[in-house]
Order: sequence, then structure tokens, then C-alpha cells
Amino acid sequence: MDLVILALAFVIILLGAELFTNGIEWFGKKLELAEGAVGSVLAAVGTALPETMIPIIAIVFATGTSEAASHAIGIGAILGAPFMLSTLAMFVTGVAVLIVARRRVQGDVMPVNTTILAHDMRYFAIAYAIAVGAAFLPLEPVWTKWIVAAVLIGIYAWYVKAHFEADPNVDAADLAPLRFRRLDRVHLDHPEAPRLRVVNLQVLAALGLIVVGAVFFVQAVERIALQIGVDEALLALVIAPIATELPEKFNSIIWVRQGKDTLAMGNITGAMVFQSTIPTVVALLFASSAWHIGQGSYTAFASAGIAFLASAAIFIPMARRGVLRGRDLLVGGVFYLAYLGFVVVVVTGALEGFV
Repeated sequence: MDLVILALAFVIILLGAELFTNGIEWFGKKLELAEGAVGSVLAAVGTALPETMIPIIAIVFATGTSEAASHAIGIGAILGAPFMLSTLAMFVTGVAVLIVARRRVQGDVMPVNTTILAHDMRYFAIAYAIAVGAAFLPLEPVWTKWIVAAVLIGIYAWYVKAHFEADPNVDAADLAPLRFRRLDRVHLDHPEAPRLRVVNLQVLAALGLIVVGAVFFVQAVERIALQIGVDEALLALVIAPIATELPEKFNSIIWVRQGKDTLAMGNITGAMVFQSTIPTVVALLFASSAWHIGQGSYTAFASAGIAFLASAAIFIPMARRGVLRGRDLLVGGVFYLAYLGFVVVVVTGALEGFV
């Protein structure tokens, strides 16, 4: 039964991702937004909802004797998102680029705006360094971490402001007709100009499908993993985050297939900026004692180090050359496997006290 639920949830997420990518592009066109704002802000935040809700629920609504455990789960989910995006999501996108490379004149050279991606990664590096640095602060006084939370909110607000102030460059000629265009009776004969309310309806419907599909997918994965005896620490650190990152992966694959690589990559890099700031703020405000590096949290925070290394390995060469290739993204898979091996060693007891 769980396998059936898993398959249905997979289809629901895929359908939601297809509707979302189409709808969010039209939303950007209607509001005359730049490609960076569409991919790095709107798409990134929208598809980050499933994995963002997990730590918020675990931290904000935790009560009683299970509060410490819930906070630990929330912290693991917050740290797991940037790690998965910088490793596995990059790898999957790179594979997608290599698959379609045979149909492209430029091969696996990605037609991306490297300025936008470099802009995103600078904000990610700064914000995540500050966020992880807060874990070294003493547990008391608490207000020091609240100051860090305010700084992170300011960084993300400035990041969004920069993207929304960029010149609009989403061309309607490059857009597929809105999937919900038949619901727009006024503009039924003019699919190139759907009304904003219909575009909004499609985006909201797509987000609903993505969230519902992700919830059922994660629950099915957890039940299957526990049935076959997978360690709970391995499940929390590695398996569950894979499921919650599905929307970003699907959206990026869809955009790569359409040749819109800036949107595909911006969806990932923008989500990295979002995940390094807003969910972290929740942890700093409501679970400040759990956002601390010490015995028992080394494995979770080690994923932050891997995220930095993987990002540097991909984007520093891109910034120097001004070119990004699909093969460059494959290094994310190497870092993911390295961390997976480390986690397996820890949960098997070879490195006691790290989980």
C-alpha cells in the first residue's frame, strides 16, 4: 500500500511542478519581473514550502517531553535543505543537462546568466556563514541569537529587493500557453494574455498539489524505511530531505528540458538563500538552545560544511570562467555520497556521540 501511495504522491508532485513552472513564468510576465526574480525568489520560495513546513511545525508547535526531540528534528531539517540543494539537486540538474545536451548546439554549456547565479551564491555564502556561526554562540544570553535572526531577515529582504528591481526580461513569446487558460472566459480567444487572477489560481493550485504530494511522499518514505529497518538517524539526516526537495528537482528538470537554464538554476540557488535565512530565523527565535554545535549535533552541522564545499566547487570556477557546464554540477553527487558514507559510519556506532 505504501508503494502505491509513494507512486501516486510522485505523480502529484510532478503534476504540481509542471503547473507551477508554467504558472510562475506567466506570473512574472504579468508583473513584468526579471528572470532572476521569477526563478530565484518566486519559484524558489514556492517550491521550498514542503521542506520549510517540517521544521516550523517541529519547532514552533513542539510541547511537553517531546520538545527536545522535535527541536532536534527541526534543526536537522533546516540544515538538511541547503545540503541537499547544493549536492543532490545540483547533481540531478547536471544529469538532466547532459541528457538534453545532444539536442543543443552548445552541448552541455548551460545558457545561464552567471551574474544572477553568482549574486545568489554570494548571498547564500554570507547568510549561511552567519547562521552557522550563531551555533557557536553561548546558550546565554539568548538575545545574541535574536540579533543574528534580525540580521538574516535583513539580508533576505535586501536580496529580494535586488531581484525585484532588476529589469524585466521574461518574454511572452518564450512561454507555453497557460495551462488553466480555458478557465479564463474573457480571454479564451487570446491565450497569450491570460488574466492575472487565472494565473494566480494556477499557481495556488500547483502549490497545493506540491505540498500535498510532498507530505504523502515523506510519510510513505518514512514508513517504508522503518519497515525495512533503516536507522532513524539516517532517515532524518538523509532520506527524508531527499523527498522534501523533490519540487526543486522537478522544476529544474522541467526548465532544463525547455532550455531555460537560468530559471532552473535560479530555482535551486534562490532556494538555498531562502533556506539559509528564513527557516534558520525560526530556529534562532524558538529553539535557540538547539541551534548549538556540541556533542550530539556534529553530524547535522557537518552537512553545512559539505554545503559550503560543494557550492564552492561548482560556483567559484563558474565565476572565474563565466561559464557553467552540466558536467560541473555532477560534483554535487560526489559530496552527497561522501556525506552519506560519513552518516552511515556514525549511525553504525563507529563514531559515537556525533549523531
